[in-house]
Amino acid sequence: MHPYPHRYQIAASAAAEGEVRISGSDLPELSTMPPPEFDGPPGYWSPETLLTAAVGDCFILSFRAVARASKLEWRTLSAEVQGLLERADGGGRFTRFDTRARLVVPAGADQDRARLLLEKAEKICLISNSLSAERHLECEVVTEG
Repeated sequence: MHPYPHRYQIAASAAAEGEVRISGSDLPELSTMPPPEFDGPPGYWSPETLLTAAVGDCFILSFRAVARASKLEWRTLSAEVQGLLERADGGGRFTRFDTRARLVVPAGADQDRARLLLEKAEKICLISNSLSAERHLECEVVTEG
């Protein structure tokens, strides 16, 4: 890992109508639109879905780091994240992120330890820690096979 601080920069551009184009150094360009809840067309990433995806992505990457440091053997981790956007504090904001995680471990693995590491990963996720929304984690640990 590089020493802190880390800086991340993107560029966004758009015309009066249509897609917003997001780009970053050495990254593929993304096209976004408002979500259907804001009368945008279906089939596009939006700021709302990108933020929710960042919570899930960061959770999984944090778990990889925690599991590696703890020498936990595991097979797959999937996470479904639901972000709740509400009218709050005089405007709209995300008030809650619910993450449902399913971890597959090999036979004989300590499932309680695996669950604790999932909880630790959720607590150290830098994206979630940067948000003021409530966070809830539901874990399922299953044995392979």
